[in-house]
Amino acid sequence: MKAWSAALAVEVGSWPEVATRSFFGFTALYRKEKIFALAPRTRGMETANSLAFKFEAPSAAARARLEADPRIGSMQIQKARWFTFELSSDADLHDALDWLGRAYEAAGRNKKSP
Repeated sequence: MKAWSAALAVEVGSWPEVATRSFFGFTALYRKEKIFALAPRTRGMETANSLAFKFEAPSAAARARLEADPRIGSMQIQKARWFTFELSSDADLHDALDWLGRAYEAAGRNKKSP
């Protein structure tokens, strides 16, 4: 997971307006000042192989996709909705990057869905 997480953080960190910061055992990914994801460094969010991403108000279509994917979990932290993505193989990296991209796009909008 450390290699997958590092690779995802490097890739996403190269996107416009993205900054990375250490955050309690995670690499926090920000678009400007908005945090949109957490990649594990020394600990996972729900499990050792999970990363987390944030949507404040996912659309009905996005919610349906989130609910249909068995690798996705969710939690409410303060007013934001956080989702976890469980990686179990290299094949999951593409989908993880897709969800991170959706969270990145959502962070660039004002409370609109991915």
